[in-house]
Amino acid sequence: MSAKQNILAKLRNSLTGTTPVPDNFDVELVTEPYTYAPEQRIPQLRKLMEAVHTEIHLTSGDGWPELLVQLLQARQLPSLLIAPTTPHGQRITQHWAKNPGLPALKAYDRPVEEWKAEFFNDTPASLTTTLGAIAATGSLIIWPTREEPRLMSLVPPVHFALLKASEIRDNFYQVQQEFEWAQGMPTNALLVSGPSKTADIEQILAYGAHGPKDLVVLILEDQ
Repeated sequence: MSAKQNILAKLRNSLTGTTPVPDNFDVELVTEPYTYAPEQRIPQLRKLMEAVHTEIHLTSGDGWPELLVQLLQARQLPSLLIAPTTPHGQRITQHWAKNPGLPALKAYDRPVEEWKAEFFNDTPASLTTTLGAIAATGSLIIWPTREEPRLMSLVPPVHFALLKASEIRDNFYQVQQEFEWAQGMPTNALLVSGPSKTADIEQILAYGAHGPKDLVVLILEDQ
């Protein structure tokens, strides 16, 4: 018997003759206090995310590319990393083609090993989508894919995130139920409330220590 099997056998034997503790989980305890009227979700999310230095902008499904341009130019960012095969990546590519002179577009279309130095040292900003957000905690739900890997939202100093207003949920329990996480957790779902931050022993808070120093969320309001 292996060490692992031996440990598991001892744990199972220790339960012999015991009575399982009943599960008194009350759904209302984790949902009722954190349920919001539709018109309250954006203000609630905004209040919590701005409290931790996230920048929020309200825009529309038609107007967000132009707003993104304004934000890039205001920060004097020379380039933007996109996932070119995604719907929003294609939208950006089309907008850029009609407006020459905009910051350069970089495509995440090859293994990072092939351009690691440029990616880590000369890629100032990225744009990704989100799976939604949670109003109760002020969190974005980011679900990395092959087209839009985790590094896109982790490495560039400025992270622009697109969020549809219709995909803001009330609470985390609602998210788990909607995506049926009880049947199988996602391999890499992320809850992000603000830019990267850390504090040393003197409790001095610093941003951008191990990830983006700026998180900019563009909320696409329903039309």
